[in-house]
Amino acid sequence: MPGIDESLTFYPLRIAVLTVSDTRDEETDKSGRLLVDRLTAAGHQLAGKAIVRDDVEAIQAQVRTWVADESVDLVISTGGTGFTPRDVTPEAVRPLFRREMDGFSVVFHQASLGTVGVSTLQSRACAGQIDDTFIFCLPGSTGACRDGWDLVLSLELDSRYRPCSLAGQVPRLRHLCA
Repeated sequence: MPGIDESLTFYPLRIAVLTVSDTRDEETDKSGRLLVDRLTAAGHQLAGKAIVRDDVEAIQAQVRTWVADESVDLVISTGGTGFTPRDVTPEAVRPLFRREMDGFSVVFHQASLGTVGVSTLQSRACAGQIDDTFIFCLPGSTGACRDGWDLVLSLELDSRYRPCSLAGQVPRLRHLCA
């Protein structure tokens, strides 16, 4: 049966949070703050936080900086996954992927379907691996970030999750998932 095995050790991940927005700043970035609050409450470490404009080059520059930083295990972005003309997060990160995690989008949409119904179709949430760093791109609403964290990422990023957690694919923790 899948779930958290409380008898195992929890290994915190070092997670960077990227908000993609032309209109948000630190004071008004509710979705980025929600992700920071959730990941730290779960015991993970905030490895970095940034806000960049809806611009392919700006998004790629920040993501590349974190991918090159050995103190960052993974990146979660919020914003820029919809269908407005300025929503370009998937276009920015997909060319950087070494591997795409198709299942993330499927599971995110299944979880989101239960909270927002068919409006989940308006999201282009995606995930993948750039070099050895995973990136998860969530929509910019706090509800979508709550769904993404609470219903998907909180479990998959917990090293105690069985049968196997994605934490075991982070280079410094590969011994966790044989």
